[in-house]
Amino acid sequence: MSRLLRRLVLIPPVLLAVSVPVFALPRLTGADPVRTVLRTRVASEVPDPAVQARVAADFGLDGSPVTQYLHWLGAALRGDLGLSFVTRTPVAAAIGSALLVSGLLAVLALALAAAVGLPAGVHAARRPGGPLDKALTGAGILGVAVPEFVLAPVLVLVFAVGAGVVPAVGWGSPRHLILPVVTLAVYPAALAAQLVRAETVDVLARPHVRTARANGLAPARVLWRHAARLSTTSVLALSGMFTAGLIGGSVVVEVVFGIPGLGRVLHDAVLAQDLPMIQAGTLTVVAVALLAGVLAEAVQLALDPVAR
Repeated sequence: MSRLLRRLVLIPPVLLAVSVPVFALPRLTGADPVRTVLRTRVASEVPDPAVQARVAADFGLDGSPVTQYLHWLGAALRGDLGLSFVTRTPVAAAIGSALLVSGLLAVLALALAAAVGLPAGVHAARRPGGPLDKALTGAGILGVAVPEFVLAPVLVLVFAVGAGVVPAVGWGSPRHLILPVVTLAVYPAALAAQLVRAETVDVLARPHVRTARANGLAPARVLWRHAARLSTTSVLALSGMFTAGLIGGSVVVEVVFGIPGLGRVLHDAVLAQDLPMIQAGTLTVVAVALLAGVLAEAVQLALDPVAR
C-alpha cells in the first residue's frame, strides 16, 4: 500500500515537470499564437498591429513566456484550460468529451484483447513447439507487426465496403464500435498472447507445479489455477501502458473511422496549431498514463502474492 501511495504522491510533481516542455515546445518551433488566432478570423496576411495587440491581450499572450506559463499553469490548476484558438470554446469541455470517447474505445479494446490474448497464450504453452503453439505464435507475430494505419483500411475495405456488415465511419451506435475496437485490440492481444505463452511455459516448469502434477491434480486445474494465474499477472502490469497507448496513440484509428476521441482532437489541433488544445490534450494523455500505471500495479498486487 505504501508503494502505491508513493506512486500517487509522485503524480503531481511529474505532471508539473511535464507541463514545462508541453508549454514551451510549441513556441520553440516558431509558431506565433497570435497569428494562429487571427488566421481563423482575419483574411489579411498582415493584420493590423492594433488587432494583434488586442488579440494577444484577450488570450493572455502579451506577457513574457514565463508570465504566460505561470498564468496558464495557475488557470490549469483551477480546472481552466483556456479557450481554443480556433473555436473559442472551453478546452476542458472538448478534452473531457473526447476523453470519454477514447476511454470507452480503450476499455473495450483491452477487454477484447484480454479475452482473446490470454487464453491463446495459455493454450499455446500447453505443448511448446506443437502445431497450436506454432499457429498462435505466427498469428501473434503478425498481429504485432501489422501497424494500425494498415489494418484499419483493410478492415474497412473487407467488412464495410466489401461485405457491408458494419459501417465504415461514424459514431453513435454500437455497430460503429466494432471495427475501431478490433483494430485497437489486435496489437495488445497479440503481445499479451506472446507474453502469457512465455510466462506459462516458465511457470509450468517450476517445482510447485511439478509437485501438483505428481500429486495427481488434474492437468486442466494445474494449467488454469496455478500456471495461468501467475503468468497473467505480468500482463496486468503492462495494462497501464496499453491503456495510455490506446488513448494517446489512437490518432490513426479515430481519424480513419471518424471518431471524435482524444486522438482525433489532438490531430486536428496540431493541424490548426491550436496551442491550448495541444497542451491540454498532451497533459491529459500523460495523466491517464500515470493513473493507469498505478491502477494496474494495484490490481497486480491484489492478485499476485509474490509481488506483494
